[in-house]
Amino acid sequence: MSEKLTGEAYARYLRTAPPNGSPFSLPIPGSEKEDRTPIYRHWRFLDKPLLKTMDPKILTIHDTFEATLKTHRNQKCLGSRPWKVETQKFGDYEWMTYGEVAKRRENFGKGLVELHKKAGVTAQKYGVGLWCQNRPEWQIADLGCMSQSIFSVSIYDTLGPEATEHIINCTDLVCVMSSLEHIPTLLRLAPKVPVFKFIVCLDSLDDGDRPGSSKAVILNAISQNVNITIYSMKEVEALGAKSNLPMNPPRPDDLITINFTSGTAGLPKGVVLTHSNAVAGVTSARTITSTSPSESLISYLPLAHIFERVVEQGCFNVGSSIGYFRGDVAGLVEDMKVLRPGGFIGVPRVYNRFASVIRSRTVEGTGLSGALARHIIETKKSMLELPPGQATVKHRVYDYFYAHKVRSALGLQNLNTLVTGSAPLDPAVLQFIRAAFGRPVCQGYGLTETYAIASCQHLDDCSVGNCGMVAPGMEICLQSVHEMEYLVTDSPYPRGELLLRGTCLFKGYHKDPEETAKAFLPDGFFRTGDIAEIDNLGRIRIIDRLKNVLKLAQGEYLSPERIENVLMGSLSFFTQVYVHGDSNQSFLVALCGVEPVNFAAYAGKILSKTIAPDDLEAIRAAARNIRVRKEVIKDLDIVARKNKFNSFERIRNVWLEVEPFTIQNNLLTPTLKLKRSQTVKKYRDEIDALYAESLADESLRAKL
Repeated sequence: MSEKLTGEAYARYLRTAPPNGSPFSLPIPGSEKEDRTPIYRHWRFLDKPLLKTMDPKILTIHDTFEATLKTHRNQKCLGSRPWKVETQKFGDYEWMTYGEVAKRRENFGKGLVELHKKAGVTAQKYGVGLWCQNRPEWQIADLGCMSQSIFSVSIYDTLGPEATEHIINCTDLVCVMSSLEHIPTLLRLAPKVPVFKFIVCLDSLDDGDRPGSSKAVILNAISQNVNITIYSMKEVEALGAKSNLPMNPPRPDDLITINFTSGTAGLPKGVVLTHSNAVAGVTSARTITSTSPSESLISYLPLAHIFERVVEQGCFNVGSSIGYFRGDVAGLVEDMKVLRPGGFIGVPRVYNRFASVIRSRTVEGTGLSGALARHIIETKKSMLELPPGQATVKHRVYDYFYAHKVRSALGLQNLNTLVTGSAPLDPAVLQFIRAAFGRPVCQGYGLTETYAIASCQHLDDCSVGNCGMVAPGMEICLQSVHEMEYLVTDSPYPRGELLLRGTCLFKGYHKDPEETAKAFLPDGFFRTGDIAEIDNLGRIRIIDRLKNVLKLAQGEYLSPERIENVLMGSLSFFTQVYVHGDSNQSFLVALCGVEPVNFAAYAGKILSKTIAPDDLEAIRAAARNIRVRKEVIKDLDIVARKNKFNSFERIRNVWLEVEPFTIQNNLLTPTLKLKRSQTVKKYRDEIDALYAESLADESLRAKL
């Protein structure tokens, strides 16, 4: 029967949960190998081809938009809040319909091709850079590229000028589509990127200025010095409107994007993704949850990252509308109060903030209202812990008196479902959000390399600590990592490196055969570098990293060893440094070994007393002293700024100890390399205390 279904009917069929107590993912019999688990698949796809599309006629994202255009031409598509000069406030959302967006993207795509021809480009397939915050023009530009089989290359602020230069050179970008604020950076880079010829500004360059004084005239006068021409989006669309070029739709194997990951060291890697990857990713995501055509989504997570991109392409898939935030997350709640979205996609940092605000205004309140809020939350949390089939996020009475008011305070009264990704969400926060909002929260796992989706929790799954079942377009297995003592024979559940394969999976890293070869095994499985376990219901839980690479709650990757190497030489009394980042936290803490003589002098100066270098008890007391530790943090912050660390690479709290890591306590190898996993186990309490202390300080500052 399922083979005859298409579109939303097929999506509903695939969203159906397995019978109570049955696994969400199943092992393929006989697929296990030495040091490997069997291959696991979504329970509906154990013995059939992996999911590629809901409709055999939809094989590209261009097809997706065209199909929706036929049925939703006059419905809202993209909206934003204009700044009203007369009131000095943002106005209501103003909308373009699917038909209006379609016309603009067609003209833009044709104009873009004409400008490339003018610049001497003869190739049929090429890329265009896209450097802009979330806004309707981002999607119009991207859809315009697709309409001519052009692929977009995302550039984003945190990469820095060196990485931006690398991306433009590496992908041979003749054109970058950019918002106004990035044009100065692009002009500074122009002499270093000879292939780069012109910029399309996605902001208006002619706001009724008098002749000769428009932004376009001024910018082009400057850009002539570096042989760059600057066009406005309006100019490109006007050029396209006059062109006789037809649309040139992409094929499934054509590139949709080269998406650069921030990487952990050195220059970013370009992940090569095709339209077939994109359709498989969007289709798999739709089997978890989806907005309806009558609902809106708030867009605020960076479109330069694949997570937000797949979400918005999912809206195009069903005919939903997308309302863009004002560009400042400080105004996100006000934007949502105007938009009232039906779907919300977030990352741990956002949900942590929601939970903190809701707690402070409800369950931490005094008197009867505080007591009632605490009772409601505890009652609902106990309902979440009931057995499968009985556990629920809903309570008919309490949701009316409490959850609806909580959602309304954030502009989320129309909310149906929340999705969290990018990094694991703290289990306590996850259950609190479920209880407070009275809505399902699905936690997923995905990578740029998998078009953002590899697994996700089912809507009815109220468990915590896992990222759900295998997506219908993917298959997974685990491989033992003997050096870290993670084995597929472990009990109660197999553990090992998570390997992925499927229709969402990328083709390789752009112009980087060496990294591509390292990433893939001979049978086509991709090595994620994540250590996972699979429970008895076929759900994936990420428990560690194979490489010494951290991913923080906001989704940023970093190399702790690089930071450690810099910090080791920063203060004279440091003998050892271990940098730690929990995946459900947005900042780093450090465990630092101190050398008694120099540390005694340093701490004595801060505490205005003499500390003898051989008085280990006095040194240990000084190491625990909050004044000393705060001074160390200040000094480390100076080092971070001097070495141009990103904000998320700075140390927020430290634990100081005399020689914490030794061969004798099994935290150093015979070659004096730190055993990171053992260090975390030994110092787990201290690490938790550092985070608790920092979060308490943060909460206090927020209240002040």
